[in-house]
Amino acid sequence: MNPIYLILIFIVATLLGYFIIKNVPSLLHTPLMSGMNALSGITILGAILAVGITYKSDPSGIRFLIGQIIGGLAIIAATINVVGGFGVTDRMLRMFNKKKNTKK
Repeated sequence: MNPIYLILIFIVATLLGYFIIKNVPSLLHTPLMSGMNALSGITILGAILAVGITYKSDPSGIRFLIGQIIGGLAIIAATINVVGGFGVTDRMLRMFNKKKNTKK
């Protein structure tokens, strides 16, 4: 596939995601974040696949090195997103737990 098409797809997806998230009410951000953890997991798989494809295509050229670096950064960023999302979800769920020892 032509790299220009991939860049255009990335730009359109980024703008579309920005405008969708911008219009979500702030009350729904935390519950939606829980669902987005699954999508971030898929992003990790896609980044691993992209790194594997660059390795198969040309293991000695500059494209290999650039693909490995960008793929590695994508894996790291998606992993941070998943861990942070689970942390926020856990914090949100702990806020709704009732205290067992409440005095009246």
